[in-house]
Amino acid sequence: MTGSEVPRSFRLAYVPGVTPTKWVRIWQERLPGIPLELVQVTAGEAPDALRRGDVDAGLVRLPVDRTELSAIPLYTETTVVVVPKDHIVAAVDEVTCGDLADDVVFHPLDDTLGWETPPGQPAIERPATTADAIELVAAGVGVLFVPQSLARLHHRRDLTYRPVTDAPQSRVALSWPEEQTTDLVEEFIGIVRGRTVNSSRGLSAAAQQKTASQPKAAAQPKAKRPDGRGAPRKPAAGKSAGRSAQRGSGSSKGAKHGKPRRRS
Repeated sequence: MTGSEVPRSFRLAYVPGVTPTKWVRIWQERLPGIPLELVQVTAGEAPDALRRGDVDAGLVRLPVDRTELSAIPLYTETTVVVVPKDHIVAAVDEVTCGDLADDVVFHPLDDTLGWETPPGQPAIERPATTADAIELVAAGVGVLFVPQSLARLHHRRDLTYRPVTDAPQSRVALSWPEEQTTDLVEEFIGIVRGRTVNSSRGLSAAAQQKTASQPKAAAQPKAKRPDGRGAPRKPAAGKSAGRSAQRGSGSSKGAKHGKPRRRS
């Protein structure tokens, strides 16, 4: 993006559980003239939204197809098990998958942990969504493994959750189409990586460079002599001093030096 092109907005997709608030705030501070539009999508919808160009970039869950999409991993989430508050698991600080071998474990169709066969006993049917699975857990039918952010998102007073030490984990990444690495994408990459305004390679840095490259005020022309030949030159160092010394000696031209003559 060069010249006078001005982007209308930057569209950022994000999946459930991801909170982009901090990065959005930094964007608004650095690029107040370019609105950032948030678009919520499911984890399964995110890659297609990026490929179609519906959004400029997305905060997604890995893995993604690296042949078409670039991705920068940001962080890894703790996996937890969601259980009713009166479940035995609620009495401990953390559990293993083996501790839930006798429980029915729901495996929703929008699962984000990526395992083919979860531990425990399989349910008769797979719930369509994580939200549906949460409802079944609240009914006391089984338990559910999810990233901790999804457990918080679907929080209920009658449910609780505990970390699972040996379960797969979900990684969150910033992703965008490989062939669409625009200035705005570079700007957002800098924000999520913690670059300062001065080190940013995107539009905010370009704006600073433009300001720095503006021409300085022209120097004032030198004063000219009345005859138009320009200002008189200053005498070289040492010359004027020598002449002054000669003039200040008090001797007149042709004066004789020596002893005074006596009158006869």
